[in-house]
Amino acid sequence: MSPRRSFPIFSVLWSIVLVAVGAASLYLTYEFVIKPRQAMLDQIAEQKTTISRIEQDNQRLETYLKLLKHFERRARIEVLSQTQDAKGIALTTLRITEIDDAGKPVSAAKDVTLPGQEFYFDTLVIKFEDHFVEENDPLKGRALMIFRRVYSNTMKPEEGFVMDADGREPEVYAGKKAPNDFEKELWRRFWELANNEDLARQKGIRAIHGDAPYMRLEPGKVYEIHLRATGEVVITPGAAVTGTPASAAK
Repeated sequence: MSPRRSFPIFSVLWSIVLVAVGAASLYLTYEFVIKPRQAMLDQIAEQKTTISRIEQDNQRLETYLKLLKHFERRARIEVLSQTQDAKGIALTTLRITEIDDAGKPVSAAKDVTLPGQEFYFDTLVIKFEDHFVEENDPLKGRALMIFRRVYSNTMKPEEGFVMDADGREPEVYAGKKAPNDFEKELWRRFWELANNEDLARQKGIRAIHGDAPYMRLEPGKVYEIHLRATGEVVITPGAAVTGTPASAAK
């Protein structure tokens, strides 16, 4: 083979080697530099997304925990006396006072004597979608409630003592302000909203219904009914009243 013919072959072989080396270099660079770096960047981005989501969840949790401690409407129930009539029927006298978060009265106390010992506190409750509550929306950032009536296990509900008139907004709402036009419309159309899913959704309502927690009341004790901002109606355990009247004895 002549030198003239071997030179081109050598050049071709050398070019192939260079191309192979270059390709291998690019492959190795991608596999051991670029790809790991991209994977690291993707991992960092994913971690940032996870951290952001956790922070948002924590903020929502903190908001929810604050709401659990916040009461929108409260009433104090004092058992002034519990006696029996000539037929042996228990008669319980209650003093019902609406109070603010500091426990101060925001309306005149109402005294009522009813038969029985187990009492139901009939309420109407409107709960809005969670995000309105979490965002502290000025119109829908809290649950609403009417103290409808009080009755015992020996009575028919319709015979109970009326507190807030049905279909009307409360005269005093946690001592803060008079109900606005939006709230007035909700109370006026309560049962219509309760039976019309589309209309309720338009108003941002999550749940709308009656709620009647009950308690066996004891003389000389005081209880509190709370409406939490999140919509739960609860009754606290009875606490002793200072200076219990003599008539409180069973």
